[in-house]
Amino acid sequence: MTIAELLQAAAEANQHSDTALLDSELLLGHVLGVERTHLKTWPERNVDDAVQRRFTHLMQRRVSGEPVAYLIGTQGFWTLELEVSEATLIPRPETELLVEVALDLPLSVQAAVLDLGTGTGAIALALASERKQWRITAVDVQAPAVDLAERNRQRYQLDNVTVFYSNWFAEIPAQQFDLIVSNPPYIEQSDPHLTQGDVRFEPASALVSGIDGLDDLRLLAQQSASFLANAGWLLVEHGFDQGGAVRELFEINGFSQIETRLDLNGLERITLGCLRR
Repeated sequence: MTIAELLQAAAEANQHSDTALLDSELLLGHVLGVERTHLKTWPERNVDDAVQRRFTHLMQRRVSGEPVAYLIGTQGFWTLELEVSEATLIPRPETELLVEVALDLPLSVQAAVLDLGTGTGAIALALASERKQWRITAVDVQAPAVDLAERNRQRYQLDNVTVFYSNWFAEIPAQQFDLIVSNPPYIEQSDPHLTQGDVRFEPASALVSGIDGLDDLRLLAQQSASFLANAGWLLVEHGFDQGGAVRELFEINGFSQIETRLDLNGLERITLGCLRR
């Protein structure tokens, strides 16, 4: 079969996906070791039987719901191509808004930044790639995630990032940060979406946060004050329907200049606040 024939057959088998053709192109490009542009440039190229079998196997897993990022082992985020695994949440485009807002904050040239629940290291590494003089600490409670984030850090030689294990603030040395940023778990434990689509394959520990989805956001709002410098900022991602609750959490914990920003879909996605003493 040719590249074009394989892609067409795979897309037809994967009709439940809104990104059927893209899924097929990413998986075939992965198996062939080429970019998607190669597939479009050489659609008439014949594909040998071994490659066809491997591609078909991956497509069967995709049709069953496994995320493409887990199947190929990487996911693009910001300007980086990050290694991913089933130990971590797959970085989402919406989370890039955290990076954009953080980069716009009035921080010092050598700001100290803490990324809590770093997962793949996406947020910390994106910030580090843009602000080489920032001193960034990235932590996660899952040891496999810490190892993964460290591999991603080493891949881009971002020496202004330190990655280590911590259950939120538990292992953070006595230090004050100019910015604390986090994309914590924020889904209600009974949310029906947890049993649907790609999210079924992602770790529940990176998704679920108590009955109302706010357990970890409460902890961050309550405990950040002990680790923020004067005029330091807390910046968090949350669910589209949690903006009001998060703003209230920030207010009762002493934050000012509280603001919620919308994602590209016009949904409330991140909230930030400043702590002044």
